[in-house]
Amino acid sequence: MPAISREEVAHLARLARLKVSDDELDMFAGQLDVILGSVARVGEVAADDIPPTSHAVPLTNVLRADVVQPSIDREMVLLAAPAAEDGRFRVPRILTEGE
Repeated sequence: MPAISREEVAHLARLARLKVSDDELDMFAGQLDVILGSVARVGEVAADDIPPTSHAVPLTNVLRADVVQPSIDREMVLLAAPAAEDGRFRVPRILTEGE
């Protein structure tokens, strides 16, 4: 006898708005019973001494460490800019005061 009944399968089908025939109710009840049994077996395998995992393989950071290093001098950069003012790049205005 399946753990899930035909009536439960019919109820699930109604909730999912699926049209299911009588033959399909029996077939789905058997299939869902197998699925529920498999899920139950997975729960039995889980042991307290096995830590939970989120990935099958370990994750490693592929980025380099964030280390402060000397950079290009600000004055050198501004000398190469098309326009500079007060120690900053000068760019064309795109907004007016009222916007």
